[in-house]
Amino acid sequence: MTETKTRATEIDPRDYIGAITDATKRTDAQTLLTLYERVTGAPATMWGPSMIGFGSYDYVYDSGHKGTAMRGGFAPRKGNIVLYVLDYQQPGQDEPLLARLGKHKVGKSCLYINKLADVDMEIVEQLVRKSWETMNARYPG
Repeated sequence: MTETKTRATEIDPRDYIGAITDATKRTDAQTLLTLYERVTGAPATMWGPSMIGFGSYDYVYDSGHKGTAMRGGFAPRKGNIVLYVLDYQQPGQDEPLLARLGKHKVGKSCLYINKLADVDMEIVEQLVRKSWETMNARYPG
């Protein structure tokens, strides 16, 4: 059975954010860190080399593969900021909020934003809150 590649690390997320060379990306990451901490009430943890996560949950797939993952989070990548907020188990349910968000792209469970200035931060907060509540209901404890 394969091991989970993305795990919580001891790296301080604030140090990671502080080392981001692009000033806009760094400021956006700091803004998201503050937003996630306020909404989730959980401390930030680095997951792998570039994901900033909040909380964790244990999962087991039908195949028997199991592991631990972050309940929510984001990754300030070079090309864009990735927010892990979309519910892949119920595709399309976030469409009403996404329609009002602003400039973005979506993947299976990822929301891609170039910079926070391109989007409505109230909608970002609603998506983060909704995702956090969904994960807590799906994976209690």
